[in-house]
Amino acid sequence: MLVWVLGLILVIILIALGLPIAFSMMIIGFLGLTYIIGLEPALAMVGQVFFDNGMSYSLSILPLFLLMGNFVVKAGLADELYSASNAWLRHKKGGLAMATVLACGGFSSVCGSSLATAATMAKIALPSMKKYGYSDSLSTGVIAAGGTLGILIPPSMILVIYGIITSQDIGQLFLAGIVPGLLGIIGYIIAVKISLWFEKDSYTSLPPLPFLEKVKALKGVIGILSLFTIVMGGIYLGIFTATEAAGIGAFGSLLIIILKRKISISSFIETLIETAKITTMLFFLLFGAIVFSNFINLAGLPNDLVDFLSLFNFNLYTLLIGIFIIYLILGMILESLSMMMLTVPIFYPLVSEMGGNLIWFGILVVVAVEISLITPPVGLNVHILKTIVKNTVSLKTIFKGVIPFVLIDIIRLIILLLIPAIALFLPYSIAS
Repeated sequence: MLVWVLGLILVIILIALGLPIAFSMMIIGFLGLTYIIGLEPALAMVGQVFFDNGMSYSLSILPLFLLMGNFVVKAGLADELYSASNAWLRHKKGGLAMATVLACGGFSSVCGSSLATAATMAKIALPSMKKYGYSDSLSTGVIAAGGTLGILIPPSMILVIYGIITSQDIGQLFLAGIVPGLLGIIGYIIAVKISLWFEKDSYTSLPPLPFLEKVKALKGVIGILSLFTIVMGGIYLGIFTATEAAGIGAFGSLLIIILKRKISISSFIETLIETAKITTMLFFLLFGAIVFSNFINLAGLPNDLVDFLSLFNFNLYTLLIGIFIIYLILGMILESLSMMMLTVPIFYPLVSEMGGNLIWFGILVVVAVEISLITPPVGLNVHILKTIVKNTVSLKTIFKGVIPFVLIDIIRLIILLLIPAIALFLPYSIAS
């Protein structure tokens, strides 16, 4: 037991000292493996992790979906999503805020980064909401919270990483994320309504657009919506695997930006280079997490913790509640990907040992990570947004704005915890 405890402490110390999380996990994992099985077997195991996973066909899903996301971002999807959502919702009470929720959900699912979504949508949606009298708390709160939606809505890089670490089917994880992701969007729209009930500030109601204008506004997003339908529909119907869907998505997104004339030879090369850089970073994070996972499993962490929890009659649900509390704390200092890489190798063997479904657990983890990114006092999405708005909006005001969204997310997490079928219905309907 002392070995894995010491390993966890050393990893946390290295991260606190500023060493990248990938190298922190890799160094401590390698040293721990050397202590347990010896230098030569440890070297062989690390080499095998790099070679086997680096040559893995299923791992090619990462760069392909990243390439798809980068192409779509180049096409100016954020502006077009917001324009389309605004066209259909602008006349409703809180319509601009609801349009921001939809645009954030769509853009972040493709972009793959909640922090980047918050920063991008702040520049697009915030001026419009300010212009028509929406309060600073609601305007900033909806952007900070909306940015978290995409890490669950497929194609989600977080779910891909989770699936690789836990050896779960990525296609099933994508399907499991659809209904909870839609619940998140609906919940955030409800949170907008709740915020407006408590707001005393007046805002300008916009007149509805003619139906033809609404339809015309969809022109900019019809291509990406069709591509999403093909990708997810193909996975659901079993026409192709998640990896093949990633290839189709990357090629389809390239066609979209060519037809839109949003790409040149230089920007195409730039996009490929950017994708390669991000892929390299993710691979190092992933390989570091796998090496560290091998170490703590050989050191006996899962069995030790299960034995410890059994002393207090802990069941699966009390374990999950403890895990969620840990995520809320980690959200103060780490972004979503780092949290997943550091914790999933530790937690998933425990959940599996206690009989938990790992597809369901993956969805619960992602929702918990979403909540941690906007929870006071140090939600990272809030602080990213604060750097965008600078001195025009106080940190206190932004946190006030996200409170209804945090409460809605907690309700969603409880519902998913109590009714696993919400997440598991779609993936297991294929198996049956």
